[in-house]
Amino acid sequence: MSGLPTPEYIRMLRKRLGITQKELARRAGVSQSLIARIEKGTVDPRLSTLRKILNVLESAEPMGERVVNVMRGPVVTVEPDTPLEEIARTMWEKGISQVPVVTRQGHVIGTVEEKDLVDAIIKYGSHALRLKAKEIMDDPLPIVGVGERLENVVNLLMSGTPAVLVVKEGRLVGIVTKSDIIAYQLRRMNNF
Repeated sequence: MSGLPTPEYIRMLRKRLGITQKELARRAGVSQSLIARIEKGTVDPRLSTLRKILNVLESAEPMGERVVNVMRGPVVTVEPDTPLEEIARTMWEKGISQVPVVTRQGHVIGTVEEKDLVDAIIKYGSHALRLKAKEIMDDPLPIVGVGERLENVVNLLMSGTPAVLVVKEGRLVGIVTKSDIIAYQLRRMNNF
């Protein structure tokens, strides 16, 4: 997590893990009233106290937050010989801004993003519609396994990558974008 957790986040995580305020206080070596005030947002704890509380919460979560909890699937893909016109139509109809290019064996070999479509149309005009994915694709999106920590995926997304692909046993099973992270956090806070 980048930055300090909010009182709402601490309360939500504690509840999700099924830990009472009393138990959290005991494990962290602080008073129950301090936990209650932190969760209400009426006190700003010392950083060392906050670390103790977060360490207890993180250690209570057996696997931590993993990308498998956030990813969407199945992933819309195209093959290397898919024409630009079909790619554009698919992206428009599905409301997506990038699409992985995969071989028939399912190996990810590239990505076509909206910017690639626009660049091709500007450069080739109406002839662009006859171009194939393999002629306009960019490098593949970052790929992680289903067990990857969500924090690492968020860092990739915040560094500028538009999406992260998720594989299981070498097969593409999911994709994660910033909007997926937002929706996941809202669901966890019971606001979505």
